[in-house]
This record gives sequence, structure tokens and C-alpha cells, in this order.
Amino acid sequence: MTVETTAVRSAEQRRRDLLERLEREEDIWVASADSAGVPCLVALSFLWDGEAIWLSTRRSNPTGRNLGEPGRPVRLSLAHTRDVALLEGRVADVVRVDEVPAATANAFAAKAGWDPRHPRNGHAYAYHRVLLTEVQVWHEIPEMPGRHLMRGGVWTV
Repeated sequence: MTVETTAVRSAEQRRRDLLERLEREEDIWVASADSAGVPCLVALSFLWDGEAIWLSTRRSNPTGRNLGEPGRPVRLSLAHTRDVALLEGRVADVVRVDEVPAATANAFAAKAGWDPRHPRNGHAYAYHRVLLTEVQVWHEIPEMPGRHLMRGGVWTV
């Protein structure tokens, strides 16, 4: 039996920690589903712009097709399984690489270490701007209560 020794963070501290992780971490797990409900889970580079999460992937792969129209649901998670950040949202916009704001594309490329505006092997990429609707953050069992930091697209802290 493991004894929990981690101090429970306040909701405000969890939010600060999450926002720092969104700035620092390079990849995010992206779960999507097609119209038949077949799930797809991949890790993608991302950019948090303070309001939305920007993803980029080939338009022709399963994730690109699953997120290919505004309104599509998506679930995101940062990598560490004992410091959970579970984010739900909806695709707000699907933006062609030649239409993405230059500042966003430049920031994405700098953070990701690659640039979707320069296709790899002739594949066409798109950006997907995801607005968050639900956010849960917890570090192991002691932080399960109070883990909901956003509901209905509104921060609760």
C-alpha cells in the first residue's frame, strides 16, 4: 500500500500549473472519432495562444479527417499519467496553412520545431483551432475532489 504524501494544490495553483504546462510542453495527446464513432488517439505538436489550442496535422490522416470541420469534439491530455490534465473542447476553426495568422504560424513552428506551412513529402496540412469547454486537473487521488477547473467553456477558478 502506498501512502500519499503529496500536498493537495489549490484550484488556483492547479490552473497556474496547467497554463505553465501548456506553454512548456511540446506535444499533447489528441483523441478524436470519426462519424461512425471509431476512435483515434495520437500525440501532436500544439500551441496554446492563451485562448485556444492550435493543432496541425495532415488533412488526409484520420485525425485530420476527424477534426476537419468546426464543431467537432476533441479530447486532449498532457502526457504525465500521475499529473493529469484532461481537456475537452470543440474545433472552432479549420485553417488552411496559407490562411493562418503569421504570428500564430511562426509561434507554432518555433515551439514545435517544424512548420506545417512547408509540407512534408507533399502532404497538405491544416491547422485546427480548439476552444476548451471542460478542464480537469489532478495529481493522483488526493486531488480528485475539485479537479474541474472549467465547465461549459468558463474557468471556475
